[in-house]
Amino acid sequence: MMSSGTVTVQLDKPYETFKLESEPPMTAEVTRDELLGYYSLMYRMRRMEISADTLYKAKHVKGFCHLYDGQEAICVGMEAGATWGDSVITSYRDHAWQLSRGDTVTGVLCELLGKQGGCAKGKGGSMHMYKADANFYGGNGIVGSQAPLGAGIAFAHKFAGDGCCSFALYGDGAANQGQLFEALNMAALLQLPLVYVCENNQYGMGTSKKRSSANDDYYTRGGYVPGIKCDGMNVLSVRECTKFLKKHAVEVGPIVVEFDTYRYHGHSMSDPGITYRNRDEVSQVRAARDPVDRAKRYCIDTELVTEAEIKEIDKEVKAEVAAAVEAAKAAPPPEQSELWTDVHVGQSKDFFMRGPDISTSSGVYGTNR
Repeated sequence: MMSSGTVTVQLDKPYETFKLESEPPMTAEVTRDELLGYYSLMYRMRRMEISADTLYKAKHVKGFCHLYDGQEAICVGMEAGATWGDSVITSYRDHAWQLSRGDTVTGVLCELLGKQGGCAKGKGGSMHMYKADANFYGGNGIVGSQAPLGAGIAFAHKFAGDGCCSFALYGDGAANQGQLFEALNMAALLQLPLVYVCENNQYGMGTSKKRSSANDDYYTRGGYVPGIKCDGMNVLSVRECTKFLKKHAVEVGPIVVEFDTYRYHGHSMSDPGITYRNRDEVSQVRAARDPVDRAKRYCIDTELVTEAEIKEIDKEVKAEVAAAVEAAKAAPPPEQSELWTDVHVGQSKDFFMRGPDISTSSGVYGTNR
């Protein structure tokens, strides 16, 4: 057992700011339990996404699948700097967020495989994770659609006066969507507790940021809204930055953050990810900046955690994910009747919904409530 005290870690990559008079600290106070928690969760996310890749290639996953490996420090760091009282809404790269907001690996994989045990009873799939009881609002399949929704959630926080904020995440590929700027204008006018989070993983579907954006300093693109750029591959940098972002959003109003990160897989499973970049580029990022490896180094270098303890965590996580894979594969699909549930708000069991023909319809003809 190593020391359970607190150590101060010097962060190695400075922040870049826009229209801000202050910035987060360049040091982070961290305990043994915190480091163990960050590493364990990030490694669990990594193994889960690798398993999702394997399941997709084995044709167990139907439809789309967008993986988060390489970007885990953003999710875990933000969770460490915020609370579940704060709302999160993101795009379709959402598996890790579902896990961080309290779901299990089995639950996430069940939804991916279209099984009953998923958060949407298997009816949403990869792009539509959701956990309203923990203020996680998806998982949104339309590029940039989460931007105005995130502003609406921020309005709800302000209306409630609960001291919490809304984090709306999007990628560099969605950064040029008009609805982002329309919503940001409203947020600025109303001084909403909103943090727009650009997860800059360097590529849209297959286009580098330099080829898609006239200004790829995304943290400056709020114009009249301040911004900050942070190392998105360092969980402690993200944590400290998130504390700063939340304070600003709640006390002042909207702010834009750009987390500099990198995705290891292609845009989706149909993208090999090496036609617009080469394998050497991916390998170099893995070797120099991998977020899970960096969290492991913090554990060891601070002498708060032993290498033996890390190996034990790795072993336990691998076993957990392997068991989750088998459980998800064995889980039953949704009942056929689920096709007709949750379609309309407050629908009764007799609510009439027409199928492909009248004989396959549901409910009682003429009943509309």
